[in-house]
Amino acid sequence: MEINIEKIEHYVQMLGDMGLQFGVQFLLAIVVYLVGNFIIKRLLNLVELGLSKKEVEITLHRFLLSILNTLLKAIQIIIFASMIGIQTASLIAVLGAAGLAIGLALQGSLANFAGGVLILLFRPFKNGDAIKAQGYVGTVQEIQIFNTILKTFDNQRIIIPNGLLSNGCVTNININGTRRVDMVFGIGYNDDISKAKALLRSLLEADERVLKDPAIDIWVGEHGESSVNLFVRPWTKVEDYWGVYYDMMEKVKLEFDKAGISIPFPQRDVHIHQTPSA
Repeated sequence: MEINIEKIEHYVQMLGDMGLQFGVQFLLAIVVYLVGNFIIKRLLNLVELGLSKKEVEITLHRFLLSILNTLLKAIQIIIFASMIGIQTASLIAVLGAAGLAIGLALQGSLANFAGGVLILLFRPFKNGDAIKAQGYVGTVQEIQIFNTILKTFDNQRIIIPNGLLSNGCVTNININGTRRVDMVFGIGYNDDISKAKALLRSLLEADERVLKDPAIDIWVGEHGESSVNLFVRPWTKVEDYWGVYYDMMEKVKLEFDKAGISIPFPQRDVHIHQTPSA
């Protein structure tokens, strides 16, 4: 069997050319990959600096950096693979289809995830705030990516999905630092209104927890079935709200009794009609 030297030389030459071409492409891909690492690192540092200046919640801060780093690394790997001759179109299509399928299967979780990002980004409330939401009232203990954890005033732990919080009504009770204490005290129609208002004002002004500004408001709010109702509106710091409310409930009753001011309560007359026996 004769060996064709020319063909062997041709194949060797072809392999050499292909190896040289691949080597150049590979070296170029390595250079692009290293440059990409440098750019990604600088970009992440800039994003981290921006998030720090904006005082973004630390949980969202770390999560956004992690997501951005993962996306940039994925793009970098795809570019590297395409430069060394690997077909990436089919891989991207498969990853896209898999992502769509996972997204459809996890719609509820993704809604909670998006809600968590919005809450952490726009901060309608933060850890330590007292809020009212989804029928619950409590103090925010922790804002997670998928859920927010509340501690109720009677020491229960409530876990609320962030999707509900971001799309529902949330009352931030103590965000402004002060609250108005709304109280109603009824007096009899025969009692002296001016005397009752003066007594209420003196009780409130004697309490150091009641703020001087805004001023205390006391009005005749309505004429009830059995009482004249006085609307009392003092202002306090958030932490003093319930203390002032409950103390006033007790003090007003005691002082009204001393001053001879009645606190009416509903009464009903019952008339019994007897049918004469035959």
